[in-house]
Amino acid sequence: MKNWVALLGLIFLMLFSFQIQAQSSEEEVKAVIEQLFDGMRAKDGQQVGAVFLENAPMQTVIAGENGSKVDSNSVADFVARISQTPEDVQLDERILDYQIQVDGDMAAAWTPYEFYVNGNFSHCGVNSFQLVRTEEGWKIVYIIDTRRKEGC
Repeated sequence: MKNWVALLGLIFLMLFSFQIQAQSSEEEVKAVIEQLFDGMRAKDGQQVGAVFLENAPMQTVIAGENGSKVDSNSVADFVARISQTPEDVQLDERILDYQIQVDGDMAAAWTPYEFYVNGNFSHCGVNSFQLVRTEEGWKIVYIIDTRRKEGC
C-alpha cells in the first residue's frame, strides 16, 4: 500500500512540475510578444528586431471581394519603418487576449488586437505568431495577421 501511495505521489509531482514548466514557457512567449509591441510604441527598431529570427516572414491577409490575398514583408523592412516613424506619430497595438500553446521548443500564439495611431482607432484583427526557443531565448519565426476596420 505504501508503494502505491509513493508512486501516486511521484506521478502527481511530475504532472505538477510539467504544468509549472508549461506556464513558465507561456509567460516567456507572452513577454516576447509584449517586447515587440513595447518596441513599436517606443519606435525602437533594435528592440523590435531582437524578438525575431533573422529571416522570419511577416504576412498580412488582405480580404477582397473574390477571396483574400496575402501580402508579405521582411523583418528588416518592418524594423526600418518602425525606426523611421515620425516623432509626432504614436503607434499602439493593444493585445486583447493571449491564447498560447507550447510544445517543447515550439509555441503558437493567437492574439486578437486593436491598433491605434495617435490615440485614434485604425484597425483590428488577429495576429498568429509561431515561435521557437533558441539559445538566445524565444524568437518569432513567423507572423501573419488580419486587418479590418469593422466587426471588431
